[in-house]
Amino acid sequence: MPKKKTNTITTQQAKQALDKVINKSRAHWYKPIQIAEILYQNRTAHNINLEHLEDYRTKSKEWRDSITLPLLGRVCTSSAKFQDNIFDDNAIPPRVLKILGEENIRTNGAVEAYIYRCFFTKQQQFQVALSVCLDAKPNTFFVKKFIDAFWKEPGLKRSIDKVYEIIVYSLFETLVEAMELKVSVFISEDALPILTEFEDFSQRVMCLDATHTNHIQSAKLYRVGVTNAADRGLDMYSNWGPAIQIKHLSLDPDLAEEIVAGVSSDKLVIVCKDAERKVIQSLLTQIGWRSHIQSIVTEEDLINWYEKALRGTYSSKLSQKLLDTLAEEISLEFPHVSNIPDTLQSRHYDNITDTFGNRITKTSILANVYIRYN
Repeated sequence: MPKKKTNTITTQQAKQALDKVINKSRAHWYKPIQIAEILYQNRTAHNINLEHLEDYRTKSKEWRDSITLPLLGRVCTSSAKFQDNIFDDNAIPPRVLKILGEENIRTNGAVEAYIYRCFFTKQQQFQVALSVCLDAKPNTFFVKKFIDAFWKEPGLKRSIDKVYEIIVYSLFETLVEAMELKVSVFISEDALPILTEFEDFSQRVMCLDATHTNHIQSAKLYRVGVTNAADRGLDMYSNWGPAIQIKHLSLDPDLAEEIVAGVSSDKLVIVCKDAERKVIQSLLTQIGWRSHIQSIVTEEDLINWYEKALRGTYSSKLSQKLLDTLAEEISLEFPHVSNIPDTLQSRHYDNITDTFGNRITKTSILANVYIRYN
């Protein structure tokens, strides 16, 4: 008789599922921390059944936020659907969480300690990479080095798109502001009767009325994405026309089609890692593409423009503003852990010396991190 298939999950398989979530996590680590807090509650309060998702689906978000708020200064604001996919079959479903919970109780919290150890290790990596920007001077900052600090480090590569977006925004906003670009909105005389009829609308929405038919404002760029979220929408837009979409990928026709289809805008500026000249020429000249794509900017262009802004003819006007904007956006986007909340310290993870899934969670390393951050 053929052997009956079983859904039994080993501790090693459960750890692999956890590592997958950890490796996919962005800077704020909301999902791994949520798992750690579920395991902590299960170990200490004994008030949930890990096989019953509804016992902790909603509560675990509160447990997570009670840690991330003092630790990172923020809480998760992603959609409920995005937050709940941590429990999908390809992440940490209840059957996997049950195995992690059993191992966590057996080792008196080693799985929790493992998650937080990985978190603090990642934080150290972030701070080293971000220091390239935060401690920079106009004569010492090279944007290529900053990009590579994320691109070439496996533990940080997940955040390269956000870093690239900030690099683009900081440069574009600095140049637009320095050029004192203005945007003028006006109405033709032929349309004045309609404006008069809807004057309350035009005043509120367009800042125009029968006596003020022209409105001038400073040009601005805006970043759209929720802070470090896995959003898939528009990256940046301007109040003078084009939307700006940023991908730290090599551009080809398939990627261009995906970008254009995903953004509703008459004109689109695509910023990419690189693209072959023939691809750029094709996208900018072919019917169907040229009506949507205004221009294509590559990493090489950004490096050249950064060099001129930091050390070129007008560096005295541009360099410090550019670095200040870059540092401000980086600080807003990525968390800085300055101290460990009392809640975590009271758990004494540094005293746990058991092993978890053949990977030592002996948290003398975690203890060292505590010392560094305190």
